[in-house]
Amino acid sequence: MDKIVKYFPDLTERQREQLAALLPLYEEWNAQINVISRKDMDHFYEHHVLHSLAIAKAVRFKPMAEVLDVGTGGGFPGVPLAIMFPDARFTLIDSIGKKIKVVSDVIDRLALANTKALQIRAEQLDGEFDFVVSRAVTTLPEFVPWVKGKISKTQYHTLHNGILYLKGGDLDAELAPFRKKVRTWNISDWFDEEYFETKKVIYLPL
Repeated sequence: MDKIVKYFPDLTERQREQLAALLPLYEEWNAQINVISRKDMDHFYEHHVLHSLAIAKAVRFKPMAEVLDVGTGGGFPGVPLAIMFPDARFTLIDSIGKKIKVVSDVIDRLALANTKALQIRAEQLDGEFDFVVSRAVTTLPEFVPWVKGKISKTQYHTLHNGILYLKGGDLDAELAPFRKKVRTWNISDWFDEEYFETKKVIYLPL
């Protein structure tokens, strides 16, 4: 939690309480279902919560913004972002039922009224969203067709509506098809930890 407060000093008391509650909730669930790898639990706030919140350094979601988290897994990046932006609306989806069961419980116990979790594939979901967020569920060329028709035409953020994708490593080949439009931020420009050295936020307007 200290790292979260270091990089986001303006959190409200309520936000701090919700973020602090995440670790015991995930420890409880991890004892039943392996939602997060055991070794990663030792770095829970850095590897999962802070990593998710890198998106909050790239864009500030406005009140009533509609955000879709595709392949949310255990709820990342959607849950930390929903805590960070309580006036935006978040839909977290995954095709695996046991993961959505965990996420739904976390949402309920944190009383995240701005968030819902659904077991569904992106291609089957109806609706339009300002932004789609995700954490390295597949390559970007494969991901884009899943969500291309789900981006709202109404713009009211400084960034045009589109995809915000968390990924690391050498991305030159993967991003080549989008090089005229894509923008990347190095997460290491925001966070000092060694873990973020090769990690990026990828933005693709759609």
